[in-house]
Amino acid sequence: MNTAPLQPGKLRLGVNIDHVATIRNARGGDHPDPVRAAEIVAAVGADGITAHLREDRRHIRDEDIARIQEATGLPLNLEMAATGEMLAIALRHRPHAACIVPEKREERTTEGGLDAAGQFELLAPMVARLSDAGIRVSLFIGPEVRQLEAAMRLQVPVVEFHTGEYAHAAGEQRAVELKRIADMAALAARNGIEPHAGHGLTYDNVQPIAAIPQIAELNIGHYLIGEAVFVGLEAAVRQMRALMDEAR
Repeated sequence: MNTAPLQPGKLRLGVNIDHVATIRNARGGDHPDPVRAAEIVAAVGADGITAHLREDRRHIRDEDIARIQEATGLPLNLEMAATGEMLAIALRHRPHAACIVPEKREERTTEGGLDAAGQFELLAPMVARLSDAGIRVSLFIGPEVRQLEAAMRLQVPVVEFHTGEYAHAAGEQRAVELKRIADMAALAARNGIEPHAGHGLTYDNVQPIAAIPQIAELNIGHYLIGEAVFVGLEAAVRQMRALMDEAR
C-alpha cells in the first residue's frame, strides 16, 4: 500500500492518468503505458496520481493498479463506482484514497456528482469497510448542501466537488457556479471535511477554483493529457502547477 505523506499547507495537484490508458486501449498492447505517465508527473511536481477503474475498463485495467502503486512514491487516489466488484478491488489493493463516483456505462465522462443523499444506505457499509481498511474515502459530489450533509452523516474525511458546471458556464453564470463551490468548500471545512475539486479544469479556468482557500486538492486529467499531445506531459503539468501556485 502506498503510504507517502501528503504535503500540508499547499494546494495539491492530483493528475488523472486515465486517458493515457484510453489511448493505449484504442489499439491494444502496452503503449502508451500509464505507469510511465505516473512516473513523469511524479518527477515534475504532482502530489498524487488519480485513476478511475471503470466497470467496462475503458481506462486503466486491473493489472495497472499495482503497477502504478509500485512505480512512484505518490499516493494513489482510486476512483470507483459504488459496486461490490469495485469494493473488493479497492480492499485488495488498498490505495491511499478511494473516491466513490457515479458511473453509467453509456456516458463518455462522469456526468455530475454522486447522489450521496439518495444512495445513503448503499454507501454507508461501503464507506465503513473502506475506512476500516485504512483507505481515505472521498465522495465525488455536486456543490450542494443536501449532498454535503449526506457526506457528513457518512463521516467521510473528504469530498471532491464536481466543477463541471462551473467549467462549462460563461459570464454571470460562471460566477454563480464559482460561489456555490466556494460556499460549499467553506461549509465542508467548518464541519471537518477536507474539500477537493475537479472536472473540466483547464489553464483558463483553474485559478478561481485554486484561489478558494479551503480547497486542499485539485484532480485534473483529460485537459493535461490533451495538452501533453502538443507540449509534452512534463510541460503540461508544470504549467498547471504554476497557475495553481500563482492563484494561492
